[in-house]
Amino acid sequence: MTLAILALRLVVCTLSFPLFLLNLIGVWSWVCKRCFPYFLKRFTVMYNEQMATRKRELFSNLQEFAGPSGKLSLLEVGCGTGANFKFYPPGCRVTCIDPNPNFEKFLFKSVAENRHLQFERFLVAVGEDMHQVADGSVDVVVCTLVLCSVKSQEKILREVCRVLRPGGAFYFMEHVADERSTWNYFWQQVLDPVWFLVFDGCNLTRESWKTLEQASFSKLKLQHIQAPLSWALVRPHIYGYAVK
Repeated sequence: MTLAILALRLVVCTLSFPLFLLNLIGVWSWVCKRCFPYFLKRFTVMYNEQMATRKRELFSNLQEFAGPSGKLSLLEVGCGTGANFKFYPPGCRVTCIDPNPNFEKFLFKSVAENRHLQFERFLVAVGEDMHQVADGSVDVVVCTLVLCSVKSQEKILREVCRVLRPGGAFYFMEHVADERSTWNYFWQQVLDPVWFLVFDGCNLTRESWKTLEQASFSKLKLQHIQAPLSWALVRPHIYGYAVK
């Protein structure tokens, strides 16, 4: 099986050689950072339609983590186009972080469409280094379809724990590796190198639940599902929340 995966990877990578060459000379990364927000805008419309029930379920108890004032302070890491805004409770104070500044115009369009929120600021930063956010300053951190592409899941979760107040919660929804005995996992392994390149650093084979289980949360509520998505490669999902 391993030899078959390696052989097929070689074929796929050979066919995709022009992309790898463009990436090597720095052109593909430049193009991807500017074009990916347009793709993600379209993708998140489809994703929200197909995952609306799960998202409503996931975010249904957000307000329970509001501070003494009753106002929920929420930090979204890897906010992208603001696709989660409509699922947040009214009056929620939202700060957004994303490493790609080209998302800004899409983000502010979502802000304009979701007047029930109190938008505070957009920060250009990676999740592994959120030094602009003070220790223990937020009630909730949200991260959806982000752990698949960060450089270090361990670092981002340490930062999440740092910025959360005691008793605050981390909400997540992520596509992950399928069960190792499945054909879907086989193809995830074959296509992972090219997928990583085409979709701006996204990995198909991460077992993100293991990193969450090893993080320093006091409580973890996590579910595995096969999401009702059109693309089989990203159907394996985990979602839930963890309490600091």
